[in-house]
This record gives sequence, structure tokens and C-alpha cells, in this order.
Amino acid sequence: MAFTYRDGRMHCDGAPLDQIAGQGGTPFYCYSASILRENLGAYQSHFADDGALVCFAVKANSNQSVLALLGGLGAGADVVSGGELKRALRAGIPAERIVFSGVAKTAEEMAFALEQGIFQFNVESEPELLLLNEVAEQRGATARIAFRINPDIDAGTHEKITTGKAVNKFGIPMQRASGVYRQAAGLPGIRVQGIAMHIGSQLTALEPFEKAFRCLADLARQLRAEGHGITVLDIGGGLGIDYRDGAPKPPALSRYASVAREVLGPLGCRIVVEPGRSIAGEAGVLVSRVIYVKDGEGVRFLIIDAGMNDLLRPSLYGARHEIVPVEQKAGPITPCDVVGPICETGDTFARGIELPALQAGDLVVIRNAGAYGAVMSGTYNTRALVAEMMVDDGEARVVRKRVEPEALIALDAL
Repeated sequence: MAFTYRDGRMHCDGAPLDQIAGQGGTPFYCYSASILRENLGAYQSHFADDGALVCFAVKANSNQSVLALLGGLGAGADVVSGGELKRALRAGIPAERIVFSGVAKTAEEMAFALEQGIFQFNVESEPELLLLNEVAEQRGATARIAFRINPDIDAGTHEKITTGKAVNKFGIPMQRASGVYRQAAGLPGIRVQGIAMHIGSQLTALEPFEKAFRCLADLARQLRAEGHGITVLDIGGGLGIDYRDGAPKPPALSRYASVAREVLGPLGCRIVVEPGRSIAGEAGVLVSRVIYVKDGEGVRFLIIDAGMNDLLRPSLYGARHEIVPVEQKAGPITPCDVVGPICETGDTFARGIELPALQAGDLVVIRNAGAYGAVMSGTYNTRALVAEMMVDDGEARVVRKRVEPEALIALDAL
């Protein structure tokens, strides 16, 4: 584990977090290069026999240094916007390892992706199919596609991150699959090559995955019988992670890969898997400084300088992250609410958690924040855009500098 205590202080890959805080101030994200390498390597190892394409979900963490590190190790990219596609390309990830997902691709985004020669469009609706065909025809190109099929499977996750139920906006209903593949086969700008499914994020049980994989396999056999050349199966995101919040822990990655291999292996297709959280989540923390310790009526507030604009997950999803001090302290443990400076009651990171008696100026770490952390940050209350650091072999460097309020204000025009 890269984030460990040494001599009573938390380090990241050998670098003390308090020293990193002294270089550029707080709050800041800190990423461990060793964990990123280890987690990507685990996916590549477990899926190596299948010749799978491991596409990192850029929406989880789009920092250029993160993408460049993963791309340099052979990862592809799963992107959901033209901006993410440009980030992946700029980071050196080849277009032939990029899958373009998302429900609202524009003609401009499609044209750019076609010009780059990406591996696959995951088409999510009939209108998108027709627009993609039109854009491809105009450029004398052929778009390689898979339809994202919605299998109406409840993944058992938070309602805001489940994507495979019939009421969700993603994908095409299973009962329309045969018709849309038949429609696509008759379009000159389209080449069907696969099927895609993605049932949600932060899954910690194998049963929903296995159910989705079996739906995928059955559909592949049906479509092949109908004359379609199905050679790619995109199985969506990877496993969830352990947020140490009392929720069930995810199974071993080897079991997830084994289920995919058992169900889908006989089809002889190339597998595309799109992990994001399970590669980057544990690789990052948010480091923040205590501003005030405030005693309210029956509750102690630990007010820190990170806010919901820096880490939105607790406010948006009710997510819980483990919070620990950078410097280990002896003495009594006190229940407290950890809150930020934003003028919203929802700017709360934790309620009633037990921490040692911290004081103004002390540093705390919000763990497992490497995914859906900095990418969702903003500047509400005209607060600086949070900085990002990466540590590799004991050396810390800035991978996104803080954007101060003066620079934000300068974007406005009177």
C-alpha cells in the first residue's frame, strides 16, 4: 500500500504528505504512480490470455500524467466526450486503442473521432446511428461500431451510478437489438463489429456481472445466426473498490476475470473492459488542512479547507470516504463532523467519525479519492481549482497547478 505511515507521518510512495503540502499549499490531490501501475497491471495480467483491450475510463481521472502513465503501459481509453478524446490523444494513447461511449455525441465529435481512426464507437440510440452514418458518408469513412445494449439488470448500486436498468438513459433496450443491428447492416457508413454493455459503477458482487455477461453471450450467438459479424464484446466497467465504509468488499479481480472468461470465452471475441475506479480510486487521496475546530450544540465540527467543490462525491452520492490525520496522534478519540467552507449544508464529508484531538493547522487525508475526485471539481464560491500532485519513486511533482481566483475572475468580461 503506497499510502502508509512511517515514523508517525503518512507517506505516498516514500514522500511525506506534510512536506508535499508545504510545497504548494492545501487542498491538493496526491496520486501514487505505483498503485496506478499495479492496478492496471492486474487487469492486463488477468485478461492477458484473451487478448483483451483494457481501456481506462477517462471520466474517472482525466489528468494528463495519469493518462500518459497508463497509456505508456499499454492501456487504451474509454471516452465519453470529444474533450476526453482529445485528452487521451494528447497523452499519447493511440486512436486504435480508444472507444467512444456516451449518449450525446455531436456531429463535430463524431467527425473528429473518425478522422483520428478510433477503435470503436459505442452507439447508444437509433438517432445516433443515423447521424454517425451521415457524418461517415460525408467523409468517405466507415465507422466501426458496437451497440450499447441495455439488459435491464439492477446492479444494486446507488441510483445515480446504475446504468443498466430500463429506466436509465443509457443504451438500447434488449428487445430492439435485432432490429437496430439489421438497420446498421444496411448503412454504407457503418461497420458492425461488436456489442457493448455497461450496467453501472461501484459493483461489489459478481452476480450482476455474470447475468450481464450471459445476456451478452446469448445476444452474440443470436446476432451471428442472423448474419452479423460479431468479433468484439465490450463488457463495460470493472469492479468497485473498498471505501472502508462498511459496505461489502469487492471480490478478487481474478474471480471477475474468471467469470468473464467462462461465459464469453467460447465465443472467441476480443474483450474490451473499461475499468476506471478500480485503477485510479485507491491511487489518490485529497489532502486538506484544518481551519477551525468548532464546538456546536452536541456536535464538534472539524472545518477543513477542502470543500464539496473539490470532492463532490459525498454531497452528490452520499458517499463515505475514510478520513485520517496525516500525523498520527496519541490521546482521546473524539466524534466529529468533518465539513468544508462552502456555503451549503451539503458541504459535509463525514458525520460522527472518530478522530484524535486535531487542531487548526493539522492535516487530514481523505482516502480513495483518485477516481471521480479532481475530474468533478469546480470553482463554486469562487474558490481556486484544486491542484494535483503525483509521486513516483519518492519524487513529488505538480501534474495540475492550482487555478487561483484571480485567473478565474479574469475569464469574465464586463
